[in-house]
Amino acid sequence: MSDITSIPGIGPASAEGFARAGITHADQLREMGAHAAYGAWIAAGNPPHFIGYYALHMALQGRPWNDCRGAEKATLRKSFDALCATARPPEGSADKKGRSRLEAALDEIGLIARR
Repeated sequence: MSDITSIPGIGPASAEGFARAGITHADQLREMGAHAAYGAWIAAGNPPHFIGYYALHMALQGRPWNDCRGAEKATLRKSFDALCATARPPEGSADKKGRSRLEAALDEIGLIARR
């Protein structure tokens, strides 16, 4: 089994996040597929981010992260939003609004801009 960072576009920081989700080998990541692996990423308490989601899709296709555009990107955005609506971080790692404890604390002291 090859190291997860053998996939171009998967660096040490992403590898750490996937390791928290129990995904440590490139073959394991490829077998799961980008969508399921990112669901495991979120469930492990890693913060979801759309760029990371579509960059993972691109990496598993052997494409650069910034190759995602137009209709493909819009379709992936819908999939990402649906995943975020169903994937849940571990109990106690998010508040009632779905924010991490850090985001909630930053908001509480006024460091997150109101929308």
